[in-house]
Amino acid sequence: MNKAIFITGTPCTGKTTVSEVLSSKLNCKLIKINDLAIENDFVLGIDEDKGYKVIDIDALNDKVSEIIAESDELTIFEGHLAHLCSGADKVIVLRVHPEILRTRLEARNYSDSKIRENLEAEALGVCTAEAFDEYGDKIAEIDVSELSIDEIVDLIGDVILDKIDFPVGEVDFMDWLI
Repeated sequence: MNKAIFITGTPCTGKTTVSEVLSSKLNCKLIKINDLAIENDFVLGIDEDKGYKVIDIDALNDKVSEIIAESDELTIFEGHLAHLCSGADKVIVLRVHPEILRTRLEARNYSDSKIRENLEAEALGVCTAEAFDEYGDKIAEIDVSELSIDEIVDLIGDVILDKIDFPVGEVDFMDWLI
């Protein structure tokens, strides 16, 4: 049985909502990576140009590894930094078409520059590429653009149980950039 599942993706792809529903459905522990970083004082400062928290990834990785080593139950780690940590049995990358993502980012009042940065990251598949460097074929990359929360949760459940595979490279939003 897989015991450490990382759910990652660009901000506003649905990671938090999906992870909360999934952890409830599977009756397992959910750890939000951003909260873990803040609670353990892994915030090094604020990026003055972009306004986001700069996280000590090495310290975060050590903490995640410690949690995995001490746990004997399924644990979901959720957050856009999750894939930068090691120890996952599976990494799920949620992808959303940039036009849908733009609407979600605007609804959260992200700055224009932050919206642009996140849209470009999504179109380029940055989270997937970074995750692939660490995890290779342990990744499932799912286009959730047109799916309901329940559909996404069911698909991830099937990925965890090795019933279905979503190999890297099948989601392609590059045409949005061109």
